[in-house]
Amino acid sequence: MQCHEVDYEIFGDDMQIVEIELDPQETVIAEAGAMNYMEEGITFETKMGDGSKPVSGILDSLMHVGKRVLTGESIFMTHFSNSGQGKQRVSFAAPYPGKIIPLDMATIGDELICQKDAFLCAALGTSVDIAFQQKLGAGFFGGEGFILQRLRGDGMAFIHVGGTVIKRELRGETLRVDTGCLAAFSSGVEYDIERAGNLKSMVFGGEGLFLATLRGTGTVYLQSLPFSRLANRVLQAASIGGSKGEGSVLGGLGDMFGDR
Repeated sequence: MQCHEVDYEIFGDDMQIVEIELDPQETVIAEAGAMNYMEEGITFETKMGDGSKPVSGILDSLMHVGKRVLTGESIFMTHFSNSGQGKQRVSFAAPYPGKIIPLDMATIGDELICQKDAFLCAALGTSVDIAFQQKLGAGFFGGEGFILQRLRGDGMAFIHVGGTVIKRELRGETLRVDTGCLAAFSSGVEYDIERAGNLKSMVFGGEGLFLATLRGTGTVYLQSLPFSRLANRVLQAASIGGSKGEGSVLGGLGDMFGDR
């Protein structure tokens, strides 16, 4: 294996933590700010890059920084290494309610395409890059824009999705999905978009104007609660008059008398 071989354990249900066990001199990479706790023998260093290949110069560094900016992530990644004598542990927390998906990259074809904020952490040697949508329609209306994340490697990687995760194995069939609910798919799956029925269904159906269409052979991961949907509901509840949505037209009167 080119990637470091790490062991792990996932704790929790809706707000999960993945605990990575490192042998001496093993390293795990993670998004900046994802670390939850670490044991005494763990040291960490912030770097421009995932460490999957050596940086050949300032141009390479600038290219990597530009790609990280496009995905909306921090330009830095943190490398956590076991500098002690025995096994040591470091953990990483999910940023919002959902599930952490452990991925053995060697069993899914060494490559996975995922939404741009899904990556959490991975064994050193995993490449975290960007993937551009080649079709204009999928880029404009596919829910994640032109830019997705591409993970490559043969070790363990961990991504985070919102709500409940559904894993589907495609064997040449077609699967249509709400564009926001598509979390990740392997390289053997072709991604495109199509209209959500006729004009009446598109406008009044409540399912959006377009659906994601997945075809081919490979693995697809779906999420029940995209973060954008969760954020919209929170904003609606926090807006003026949002408390009326709790089931009573008298909810606003209760606010006036201080019972909330």
